Amino acid sequence: MADQKFPIEASHIMMFARAVGDPNPIYFDAEYAAGTEVGGIIAPPTFTAAAMQFQEQTPMRPVIGQPWFGSGRTPTGVERQRNGGGSGLHAEMHYEYFKPLRPGVVLTGRSYPGNSWEKEGRRGGTLHFAETVTDFTNEDGDVVLRSRSVFVRTSRPGDQEK
Repeated sequence: MADQKFPIEASHIMMFARAVGDPNPIYFDAEYAAGTEVGGIIAPPTFTAAAMQFQEQTPMRPVIGQPWFGSGRTPTGVERQRNGGGSGLHAEMHYEYFKPLRPGVVLTGRSYPGNSWEKEGRRGGTLHFAETVTDFTNEDGDVVLRSRSVFVRTSRPGDQEK
């Protein structure tokens, strides 16, 4: 996959922390953060989830003037195309930090396939799990964070409970 640039800015950190309901002053108060063990403002643990907003081609970001499936069932009236198989969902997210994420750093994210495995499900047939690993490096090329995202897809639509 192509490298993805992700600038970290103090205002983005503050807005992300507010959006997830985390009032910890280490995310916005420079004076407070300077007196902590990490010595300055840092980003919340799941902050790099916002990196997709810096990608030009992501289905999670709406494109002005084009229909978008949104995050609900059909908020825009656009139906997702089904291929006759089952359904899928994001199942897990793991973060491994090597350095704190600080304002002023520009990360480069490089994604690659991780592990994949199968498990027999009770209602949707075989469950196919696939992991995507993204290494975020700083300007010096040091890996600052490694994230692992697990997606699961069923082999057929799940049985409907009555």
